[in-house]
Amino acid sequence: MVRILYVGNLPWSTRAEDLAETFSQYGEVINSRIIRDRQTGKSRGFGFVEVADEDAEAIIAALNGKELGGRIITVSEAKAREGK
Repeated sequence: MVRILYVGNLPWSTRAEDLAETFSQYGEVINSRIIRDRQTGKSRGFGFVEVADEDAEAIIAALNGKELGGRIITVSEAKAREGK
């Protein structure tokens, strides 16, 4: 199974590859992505990382509140989007 983790307060320069590299130190990373503004293409300062279910809790514990690129990041399990 796969769990999706929300990663907030990311530095604007963070790439999906940077997330995957950081998170893979604590468990299996399946996919990572940075959310970008549709008009400008610039990072919106958050992203998502898909991880193996058995590694999710350890990754959250290890990285939530830690520094990445000079900013303290927030890592939690992603919540389902509410309908618009």
